[in-house]
Amino acid sequence: MTEPAWLPDITDDEMQSVPHNREAEMAVLGAMLLDRTVIEPIATTLTGHADFYLPAHATIYQVITDLYGRTRDPRIDPITVAAELLATGDLTRVGGAPYLHQLAQSVPTAANGTYYADIVRECAQLRTVLEATRRASARVLTAASTAAEILDAAMADLQAAASGVAVAEVKLSVGDRWMGFLDELEAGADPRALDTPWRDLNEVVELKPGQLITVGAATGGGKSLLGMNLAAHVALTRGKPALVASLEMGGSELMARLTAAEAGVVLDRLVRRKLEQSDWDKVFKAAPKLQNAHNFVLDDSPNLTIGKIRARMRWMAANGTAPAIVVADYLQLMTPENTKPNANRANEVAQLSRGLKLLAMEFEIPVVALAQFNRGAAGRQPVVTDFKDSSAIEQDSNVIVLMHRPLTDEGQPDDKRAGEIDLIVAKNRNGANGRIIPLIFQGHYARLRSMGRDL
Repeated sequence: MTEPAWLPDITDDEMQSVPHNREAEMAVLGAMLLDRTVIEPIATTLTGHADFYLPAHATIYQVITDLYGRTRDPRIDPITVAAELLATGDLTRVGGAPYLHQLAQSVPTAANGTYYADIVRECAQLRTVLEATRRASARVLTAASTAAEILDAAMADLQAAASGVAVAEVKLSVGDRWMGFLDELEAGADPRALDTPWRDLNEVVELKPGQLITVGAATGGGKSLLGMNLAAHVALTRGKPALVASLEMGGSELMARLTAAEAGVVLDRLVRRKLEQSDWDKVFKAAPKLQNAHNFVLDDSPNLTIGKIRARMRWMAANGTAPAIVVADYLQLMTPENTKPNANRANEVAQLSRGLKLLAMEFEIPVVALAQFNRGAAGRQPVVTDFKDSSAIEQDSNVIVLMHRPLTDEGQPDDKRAGEIDLIVAKNRNGANGRIIPLIFQGHYARLRSMGRDL
């Protein structure tokens, strides 16, 4: 059997004593090389390349997932993966191209990929438990701490192992947190929070790590426009990576909207590709900023799922641009994972809502979910119960912003407020509820503006 050349610091004794399953690792990689449809569920099962015990396998897994998340129609097989490994200089160290073909031949059936991944994940957790017990033993033998402190540290290590979270320096006590909290108070803001491009909204809402922020609107009510404006602000103005995962629009339409907002060109001319010379001047002026916006990712992959968004986020992180914010457009269009025939739609949407919330907590960033109202919201001011298909959206969200075009008492468009739109802060766990923020709606430029000076 051809052995990978890259097996540093792993002795024969360690191979026997450390929990691992080489055959399962090979089967996982072989399944991914044979059938790309198993890549997403496998990536959901595993926490990352560190779950593999053999470094060569970890490298191959990382390359496969990177290739999978790089394009809308990835080509994953031993030849393409070998080419990528050759480009990174790792091909020889993982055993060469013949080892990749051996992996593909070693898997009994690609359909069992997630089963093999469960075995790999189980072994990884066992290694984490083993490492936790070794650390506890070392603390006991060196008597560096009291018995109670050693026990607490061991319990924390074991709890982290059970949850699959890497053990880091734990700072949970008030004493440990106090100085960092004082630094935030002196700075006058939470350094981890993000702002929006709308000054009045920032006085009420902060976008904090781990939050699910849901923006609701009727069909054509401007939710996609708001999401793009927000992501563009984070990426282009604040210089932080942003991801827009869109099922509402394709990449070309997203680029047209982004260019209209940033360059101040009428959207219809961009969509129809009928620019005047003055429009070209504006486009060229905005070009340097957009041409260098490598930290701003627009994913218009079909059949978008939570797993695909997670895979894209991991791909961005692997490329040094871990997203600071994710915008999902829109919630009810997403595809539930492991859906069953005749499944209840309310339960499916609840699963998607909860999945986005867990995604925000897992990556410690704000996730903005755009959602559509049901038909009953037409002709009146919306409320949090108006979301289409599920009430779980209201429960899972930390912040809910409802978009509403002003109406008269008779339910007709208010001519006195033509060109305006209201953002209703209907839920805000860290601030005031019920505030209404009026903005200028510039649909022809695909943007929203504050009533006062923009940021």
